[in-house]
Amino acid sequence: MLVCNCKQISSDDVTRMVSGMPPEVEIDRLAEFFKVFGDPTRLRIIYYLSCTELCVHDLSALVGMQQSAVSHQLKILRLNRLVKSRKEGTMVFYSLDDRHVDDLYATALAHIREQ
Repeated sequence: MLVCNCKQISSDDVTRMVSGMPPEVEIDRLAEFFKVFGDPTRLRIIYYLSCTELCVHDLSALVGMQQSAVSHQLKILRLNRLVKSRKEGTMVFYSLDDRHVDDLYATALAHIREQ
């Protein structure tokens, strides 16, 4: 299957690219993942959590929002596996789920700073 007649890519190249495309379910999950990154408040939370583990009270003060609003954003981040929580007594502490989250944030920030 050739895309056009310009002969820039061969039919083997097209076959390889098409067969390498992730399944639709993964593309949908990836789109949802980046949608979560598309919110300025969530990006601020990700930044602060890249510095250290924090409770919702500290995050509320840092982002300048009500605790309930920050809790809502944390829930979205948790459901998308960007943030994890741990309980210590009555306190709940939040941190980034893994290093990939920080790496992705840092890479995107470096990209926009290049301009």
